[in-house]
Amino acid sequence: MEKIGKEPDRYASYSKRRSGLYKKASELVRECNADLGIVISSPTGKPFSFMSPTTSAVIDRFMNPTVELSVSEQLTAAHARNNINQINDRLIEFDTRENAAKEKIRFFNQMNKIRNIGWWESIDQFSADDISMFEAWLNSGEFGLNNRLKQLENGEDADN
Repeated sequence: MEKIGKEPDRYASYSKRRSGLYKKASELVRECNADLGIVISSPTGKPFSFMSPTTSAVIDRFMNPTVELSVSEQLTAAHARNNINQINDRLIEFDTRENAAKEKIRFFNQMNKIRNIGWWESIDQFSADDISMFEAWLNSGEFGLNNRLKQLENGEDADN
């Protein structure tokens, strides 16, 4: 590894790597029920830290690894771990949604490229997954149109 030369690139890389480090630390805490503390300083000198379950629990464990936490500290730690697990679950859900959105964007960008040429010229460029996604998209559109048609036939208002 070598130092990143351009300062803006170095700051961006630091930010991404710090986020990745926090994510890995959260996984370690979650999977191993470990007490974990990280203290780092940014290239601009700004300090950042990650402590789980709590700062006092991590420091107490670091200072004396054999000491048991008090009941109140155990409850606080359990509550903090529960909060971390909930936040991690949300983060995983957001990552999944982001990946799905990126895949949709990729698909629609590909569809826009293909749309510029005739369908008979582009159908051979589709993979099996692309065809399945396109078929699902068409089915979804047909379903939505049929539902809207039924609403109109039943005299339902457009806002319903």
